[in-house]
Amino acid sequence: MRAGGAPWKTEILIFKNLNYKANAVSVPEAPMTLVALVLTSLAASLALISLGGGLYETRVLDPAWPGRIDLIQPQHGGVSRRRFWIPMHLAFEFSLIAALILAWPQRPVRLCLLLALASHAAMRIWSAFSFIPQALAFEQARPGPATEAAARRWTRRSRLRLLLDLLTCGAALAAFALMARLS
Repeated sequence: MRAGGAPWKTEILIFKNLNYKANAVSVPEAPMTLVALVLTSLAASLALISLGGGLYETRVLDPAWPGRIDLIQPQHGGVSRRRFWIPMHLAFEFSLIAALILAWPQRPVRLCLLLALASHAAMRIWSAFSFIPQALAFEQARPGPATEAAARRWTRRSRLRLLLDLLTCGAALAAFALMARLS
């Protein structure tokens, strides 16, 4: 980089004629940085949407469905959580990984994205082995006192996943803010 040049520019040497006189020309590194910024922005946006989905479930669905299990049973006209969560998680995870790959040279951004990935992975693994199998069982269950008590325990524990979602969201937003400042 030329002395006094902008940090987002690099020099490309262009050789003219056969005497190889080198002329330095500044060219912005914008394309790759812009793609990394867009992907980091997308990951942060999807993290916010995921947090919103979690808040909707815990504030709207979870207080109601233990007493009315048909609310979460798609075969009885209830909400299909899969329709939201499967595409949501896939889009977020792909954008997060792509952002991490492209932003890897930027250490502060990389650390925030790794934190977002780790907290999201912890939430997904916990969900896969605990919450999802039970949620699928509730979708097939018959109403009754035992089902309602188990559902209330499930909804209380499920709120704890929001803390991991909040951490994921905060880390993704921090990564976006850092990437925007570096761009």
